[in-house]
Order: sequence, then C-alpha cells, then structure tokens
Amino acid sequence: MTARHCLLAASVAVMWGLNFLAIDLSLDQFPPFFLVALRFSLLAIPALLFVPMPRVRFRWILGYGLGFGILQFAFLYWAMAAGMPAGLASLVLQASGPFTVLLGMTVLRERVRASQMAFLLLAMAGLGVVGWQRLDSSASFLPFLLTLAGAFGWAIGNICNRQAHSVEPVKFTMWMSVVPPVPMLLLALLVEGPDRIGTSLTTLATPTGLLGIAGLVYTVVIATVIGSGVWSWLLSRNPAGVVAPFSMLVPIVGMSAAWFAFGETVTIGELCGAALVIIGVLGAGLRAGAGLRAGVGPRAAAGAIAEAVPDPVPIVPEAADAEAGVGSESESDEDVPAGTSGTR
Repeated sequence: MTARHCLLAASVAVMWGLNFLAIDLSLDQFPPFFLVALRFSLLAIPALLFVPMPRVRFRWILGYGLGFGILQFAFLYWAMAAGMPAGLASLVLQASGPFTVLLGMTVLRERVRASQMAFLLLAMAGLGVVGWQRLDSSASFLPFLLTLAGAFGWAIGNICNRQAHSVEPVKFTMWMSVVPPVPMLLLALLVEGPDRIGTSLTTLATPTGLLGIAGLVYTVVIATVIGSGVWSWLLSRNPAGVVAPFSMLVPIVGMSAAWFAFGETVTIGELCGAALVIIGVLGAGLRAGAGLRAGVGPRAAAGAIAEAVPDPVPIVPEAADAEAGVGSESESDEDVPAGTSGTR
C-alpha cells in the first residue's frame, strides 16, 4: 500500500469520525426519526431517477435497507438525541463487528477461529466496561443500549448484504437507500408529530438550522458519497487486510474531535473499555487475515477481515467488500465468519 493510499485511507477515517459530530449538529435542529428519513431521501431520489436496479433479489435490498438503514440509524440517532455523546457513539457502534460474526455463526452456520473469537470476546468485554461506566443513571445507560441496538441493526444489514452476493456495490447501496424514507417518515409523524417536524423545517434560517443543514450535507456528501467512494476505490486496489485496520481510527477521531469541539469527556474506565474494543476488533481482523497464510482463499480471508473490522459510518463497508468480490461461495469460506462486507 503506497504512502498516498495510506493518506487516503486515513482521510476517510477522519471523514467518518467527524461524521458523528455532524450528526450531533443535525440533531439539534431535526428530530431523530425525521432526520433519518431526510438522510436517506437525499440518496433515494437520485437512485430512483438515475441508478438502474442492481441484479439481486429484491428481498436482500429490503433486508439491507431494514437492518443497515432503518434499524441502525433509527437507534443511533435516537440514542444521540437522548444524550449519547458523539465520540462515545463512534466507539460503541463498533459492536457491529462482533454482532455480525455471532449472527454469521448462528444464522449462516459459519465457523470462526478460536483466536479470532478470543479477540471478539475482548472487544465485547470492552463494551461491557463502557456500559458499566454508564450504569450511574438510566439517563446515560439507555442511550448506550440504544447505540448497541443500532450496531445490531447494522449487523443484520451485513448478513443480508452477504447473502445478496452483489457485484454492483454502488447500485446496491443506492437502492438500499430507497427502503428507509417512507417508513421512517411515517414513524416520525406518529412519534414526533407534525408540529415538531414543521418547526424544524420552518426554522432552517436560524443559526441552529444552518448548522443542522450543514451537518446533514456533510453526512450525505462527505461521509457517505465521498468517503464510501474513496474506501471502495482503495479496497479495489489493495488487500482488505491492509485497508480495513484504518477504520479503527474512526472512534479515535470521533472521540478526540468531540472532546475538542464539544468538550466531551470520558472516564478512565471508559478509556480502558475503548482500548479493549479497539484492540479486540483490530486483533480479530488481523487473525482473520492469518487465513491467507494458513491456506484460506484470498477472497474468503479478505471478507473475514472486513467483517471483523467494520467501518462506523456504514454505507461503505458492505459496498466495499462487495466490490472486492467478497461473498462468493467457496469451500474455503467455511472457516470464515460471515459479516460486514468490508465502514463502515
């Protein structure tokens, strides 16, 4: 991997880490469920008008849109609106990696190496430490649980993406965006109400409204379109095991940026838990990469690495691995866990 490619990979991690701050700014203006509907509407409209439908079964588009689009972001935005710090959210969402492996084991009956499982358990222990630090009040523990639910939704989407075996990642991702807008808008109208939604739209000219728009534009254009595009481009030109570990910079950037911009602080216990999560997820990815040296097929090993080291701003991970060819079935896949396609 050249120095230029390393800088590009690091820049994507920065884009995704800062995205959690952009979401936080958007939530100051828009209610969470309505914001999810807005986010995916901005992607769904051009998809319907200009992007041909991918050659996959429509049920996998629905499943991916439900898990990755609706469940992940509905719970994540709800958690952040309820008080989940932006920096900590970027870390806890890494639970999608272990969740994806567990779903792959139980739903797809795929195997996982003992050493890889040890690292995943370490990551889960780190999340347990973070959750324990949040037990001081329901006001802080509930957002933590909601973020975990969002990570589980991402894992469901990863499994559907895996089963789709799409060779058209961009089309598949764009068409996944067609699924969330209508149900999320209906949910927003039911839970948040027309008055609250109307107020968020009629106050866009205020300073908070302008920051909210800027955050929404950043999420859609910078984090999703540009970040996902660069990440997919890198994965198409470098081994996944070399590119994927850069995603672990996302929570580091997210937590550091949140401290600098919002003054968010974390306890010593939360920092220890964060270290365990990063070591666990990164170690699981590197152990999966050992499959290349142990005789596991390159595609299978690449998929396992991407699955174990997910990227927190999701639209990219799955698309990236699909583009790399992961998901094709072979006998060598039997020792590789199912999971994310590739960050986020």
